[in-house]
Amino acid sequence: MPKPRLLIVDDDAIHRLLVSKCLADQPDIEVVTSDCGKDVLNRLNRGEKFDVLFVDWNMPEMSGYELVCSVRANVQFNNIRIMMLTAKNDMEDVRQALAAGASEYLMKPFTKEILVNKLALLLLD
Repeated sequence: MPKPRLLIVDDDAIHRLLVSKCLADQPDIEVVTSDCGKDVLNRLNRGEKFDVLFVDWNMPEMSGYELVCSVRANVQFNNIRIMMLTAKNDMEDVRQALAAGASEYLMKPFTKEILVNKLALLLLD
């Protein structure tokens, strides 16, 4: 069975690095990064496969929320699990993201343990 592929989508390089480092000791996961939603959609439309997307909400050009809506609009990508990793902490934001099709929501800052545990739950689905 191939390793699950996880794509971290955040315009902030430091956040991408921090999340990558949190997952560095997870040998059964391939971690890939991207700095924008448009790149993610291009990758998916070219046939690149991802099992999980970790998506920041606040990004230029295309917000994480818009990315979730775009991914969910294509039934071909329905099997991709999406976790919002964001500083947006209003319950209305959480509801909006989950209603749009996010599988999970994690507010920054978070601990490595919480991130890894939520990822494990996503991969069980």
